[in-house]
Amino acid sequence: MKFHVIGDRQTVLGFRLVGVEGTVATEREAALEALHEVVEAKDTGIVLVTEAVATRIRDEVEARLYGMGFPLVLEIPDASGPAEDRPEINEIVRKAVGINI
Repeated sequence: MKFHVIGDRQTVLGFRLVGVEGTVATEREAALEALHEVVEAKDTGIVLVTEAVATRIRDEVEARLYGMGFPLVLEIPDASGPAEDRPEINEIVRKAVGINI
Protein backbone atom coordinates (compact mmCIF):
# COMPACT_ATOMS: atom_id res chain seq x y z
CA MET A 1 0.00 0.00 0.00
CA LYS A 2 1.18 3.47 -0.89
CA PHE A 3 0.99 6.86 0.77
CA HIS A 4 -0.02 9.96 -1.18
CA VAL A 5 0.05 13.58 -0.01
CA ILE A 6 -2.14 16.42 -1.30
CA GLY A 7 -1.21 19.95 -0.34
CA ASP A 8 0.91 23.00 -1.00
CA ARG A 9 4.11 22.85 -3.03
CA GLN A 10 6.47 22.93 -0.05
CA THR A 11 4.74 20.08 1.80
CA VAL A 12 4.46 17.89 -1.29
CA LEU A 13 8.13 18.49 -2.12
CA GLY A 14 9.16 17.52 1.41
CA PHE A 15 7.26 14.24 1.20
CA ARG A 16 8.63 13.52 -2.27
CA LEU A 17 12.14 13.77 -0.83
CA VAL A 18 11.38 10.73 1.35
CA GLY A 19 9.68 8.78 -1.43
CA VAL A 20 6.02 9.65 -0.93
CA GLU A 21 4.12 10.61 -4.07
CA GLY A 22 2.13 13.80 -3.97
CA THR A 23 -0.07 16.27 -5.77
CA VAL A 24 0.19 20.03 -5.44
CA ALA A 25 -3.36 21.33 -5.10
CA THR A 26 -4.38 24.43 -3.20
CA GLU A 27 -7.74 25.27 -4.80
CA ARG A 28 -10.94 23.32 -4.13
CA GLU A 29 -11.46 21.87 -7.61
CA ALA A 30 -7.85 20.75 -8.00
CA ALA A 31 -7.88 19.20 -4.51
CA LEU A 32 -11.13 17.33 -5.17
CA GLU A 33 -9.82 16.04 -8.47
CA ALA A 34 -6.57 14.90 -6.83
CA LEU A 35 -8.43 13.19 -3.98
CA HIS A 36 -10.78 11.34 -6.33
CA GLU A 37 -7.88 10.15 -8.50
CA VAL A 38 -5.92 8.89 -5.50
CA VAL A 39 -8.94 7.16 -3.95
CA GLU A 40 -9.60 5.34 -7.22
CA ALA A 41 -6.03 3.99 -7.30
CA LYS A 42 -6.24 0.52 -5.78
CA ASP A 43 -2.70 0.63 -4.37
CA THR A 44 -3.20 3.75 -2.20
CA GLY A 45 -3.63 2.98 1.49
CA ILE A 46 -3.20 6.37 3.19
CA VAL A 47 -3.90 9.84 1.81
CA LEU A 48 -2.37 12.75 3.70
CA VAL A 49 -4.11 16.08 3.13
CA THR A 50 -2.77 19.33 4.57
CA GLU A 51 -5.12 21.14 6.93
CA ALA A 52 -5.32 24.16 4.63
CA VAL A 53 -6.44 22.00 1.71
CA ALA A 54 -8.75 19.93 3.92
CA THR A 55 -10.66 23.07 4.93
CA ARG A 56 -11.41 23.69 1.24
CA ILE A 57 -12.77 20.16 0.75
CA ARG A 58 -14.13 19.61 4.28
CA ASP A 59 -17.27 17.78 3.11
CA GLU A 60 -15.29 15.17 1.21
CA VAL A 61 -12.65 14.74 3.93
CA GLU A 62 -15.27 14.19 6.63
CA ALA A 63 -17.20 11.75 4.46
CA ARG A 64 -14.04 9.70 4.04
CA LEU A 65 -12.90 10.13 7.64
CA TYR A 66 -16.21 9.17 9.22
CA GLY A 67 -17.69 6.66 6.85
CA MET A 68 -16.11 5.52 3.64
CA GLY A 69 -13.24 3.62 5.19
CA PHE A 70 -10.52 2.93 2.64
CA PRO A 71 -8.12 4.49 1.86
CA LEU A 72 -7.55 6.22 5.16
CA VAL A 73 -7.57 10.02 4.80
CA LEU A 74 -5.62 11.97 7.42
CA GLU A 75 -5.13 15.70 7.90
CA ILE A 76 -1.61 16.94 8.56
CA PRO A 77 -0.18 20.39 9.28
CA ASP A 78 1.60 22.12 6.42
CA ALA A 79 4.95 23.90 6.66
CA SER A 80 3.42 26.77 8.63
CA GLY A 81 2.43 24.45 11.50
CA PRO A 82 -0.87 23.19 12.89
CA ALA A 83 -4.05 25.22 12.53
CA GLU A 84 -5.21 27.05 15.65
CA ASP A 85 -8.72 25.57 15.44
CA ARG A 86 -7.47 22.00 15.00
CA PRO A 87 -9.73 19.57 16.90
CA GLU A 88 -8.30 17.46 19.70
CA ILE A 89 -7.82 13.75 19.02
CA ASN A 90 -10.51 12.83 21.56
CA GLU A 91 -13.01 14.98 19.61
CA ILE A 92 -12.13 13.19 16.37
CA VAL A 93 -12.55 9.79 18.05
CA ARG A 94 -15.87 10.84 19.59
CA LYS A 95 -17.21 11.89 16.19
CA ALA A 96 -15.94 8.73 14.50
CA VAL A 97 -17.08 6.11 17.01
CA GLY A 98 -19.34 7.95 19.43
CA ILE A 99 -17.22 7.33 22.53
CA ASN A 100 -15.55 9.91 24.75
CA ILE A 101 -12.00 9.05 25.73
